[in-house]
Amino acid sequence: MRIRPIDLVDVLVYLVVLGMFIELFPDVISESFLLALLTAILLKVVLELVLRVKKNIVARIRSAETRWVRIVNAITLLLLLPGSKFLVLELVDLVFGDAVRLGGFFQVTVLIIVLMLARGGIRRAFRRADETAGSGIDPSR
Repeated sequence: MRIRPIDLVDVLVYLVVLGMFIELFPDVISESFLLALLTAILLKVVLELVLRVKKNIVARIRSAETRWVRIVNAITLLLLLPGSKFLVLELVDLVFGDAVRLGGFFQVTVLIIVLMLARGGIRRAFRRADETAGSGIDPSR
């Protein structure tokens, strides 16, 4: 597995969002900047894995030839969505113990939603910047 520049951008975005949650929610705690950075990396790895699994399940739903296969995959997808939040909570607890806490299910759910929105926004901004640079349009004008 190769680390791409966008992966590093994702980690920095996750770190900023995580830092905001540490400031805004008393239940979200990281004892140091290094632990927050390591947590952002862990979140990146877990969320990439969950997104990959989700995409595979959605592809199986779309390509399913029978209703039962669609139903089983839809149920799997419905279990994956909340299950991924519990996975994040348990992995953070396992790896960092009491030094990092992401709050409860509600805070982790909101955190993951904000992480995905921030990631999508940054990636969209990069795509637009690439399109502008490739079109010969001077963005400073």
